[in-house]
Amino acid sequence: MNILEKETKLRELLSKIDEIDDCDAKKKLEEEVARYKQTMMKELSAWDNVLLARHSARPKTDDFVAMLTDDYIELKGDRLYQDDESIKGYLACIHGINVTIIGEQKGKNIEDQMRYNFGMAHPEGYRKALRLMKQAEKFHRPIITLIDTPGAYPGIEAEERGQGEAIARNLFEMSDLSVPVISIVIGEGGSGGALAIGVANEIYMLEHAVYSILSPEGYASILWKDASKAPYAASVMKLTSKDLLELGIIEGVIKEPIGGAHFDVEATVLEVKKLLVSRLRDLRKVSVGDLIQGRRNKYRNIGFFQRFNYDNLGGQKHEPFKD
Repeated sequence: MNILEKETKLRELLSKIDEIDDCDAKKKLEEEVARYKQTMMKELSAWDNVLLARHSARPKTDDFVAMLTDDYIELKGDRLYQDDESIKGYLACIHGINVTIIGEQKGKNIEDQMRYNFGMAHPEGYRKALRLMKQAEKFHRPIITLIDTPGAYPGIEAEERGQGEAIARNLFEMSDLSVPVISIVIGEGGSGGALAIGVANEIYMLEHAVYSILSPEGYASILWKDASKAPYAASVMKLTSKDLLELGIIEGVIKEPIGGAHFDVEATVLEVKKLLVSRLRDLRKVSVGDLIQGRRNKYRNIGFFQRFNYDNLGGQKHEPFKD
C-alpha cells in the first residue's frame, strides 16, 4: 500500500473510535491506531513522500503566513504586467521581527488550483517576487521564501513574456542580496520554479517535502519513455529531505506529525516558527559581506563528481547523449 491507501485505513479506524461508547473497546481501538501509525506510517518510500508533498490537505503558503505571523499585509503586482496569484508576497512580523515572506501558492480544491495555476508561476510572478526582495533589501528586512511548486509554468504565453529571463534574473539578483534569506520547502520543490525563489543562505525542508530537478513522472518519461515508472524514478532521484540533508543541499529537516503535516497543521507551523525565530536572530548578526559570500559559497560547494552506472537503472542501459 502507498501512504494514501494507508491514510484511508487510518481514517477508517479513527472514525470507528468516535462511534464506540464502551471505554474498554475504545481504549483497545486507540492502542490499535497507535500501533498502526508506528508500524505502517513511519517508514515511507520516496514515492510516499511525493504523494504527501502533493496532498491536497497539506498546509499551503497562505496557511503558514496566517499562523506564523503576528501581523501581515499582502502586496501584489510586478509593476510591469499584472499580479500572478501563484506567488504570494507579504510584509509580516514574526515574534517581533519584521520580514518579507514570498511563497508559491497551490489550492486545496479544483477551483483554487485553477485560480493559482496549480502553483506554477508566470514570469510576472517571479518579477513580483524580485520586486519584493529588492524592497526588503532597501528596508533591511530578512526574506523568507516558502517553496511549493511542480515547476514554472511552461505555456507559450509564459515564454512570450520571458519566463527563462525572469527565472535567471532572480537567481542572479538573489545571489547578491544584502539581507538574510531563508527558504523552506513546504511541499514540492520543482526545478527552476523552485530555484527562482530558493537562492538562500539556508534551506530547510519539511520532513515529507521533496526537492528535485523535475517531477518523477518527467524523469521517467525522459529516461524510460514511461511515466508509469514514476515511483521507481522517485527512488533513484534523491529527492527526499533525508537524501538532500545527507548530500548537503539543505541545512535541516523540520519534523512532521506521523502521516504528514495535514494531520496536525498547528504543530507543523509551530516547528517552522521555532526554527525561523532562532535562525533569523542569528543571521541578523552576520555582516552583509559574510551573508553574500556565505550564500555564494553554499552553492559553489554543492555537488561532487561521480561516475554513473547506467546498468543500475532497472537493467536498461542508456548511453550518454552524443552529438
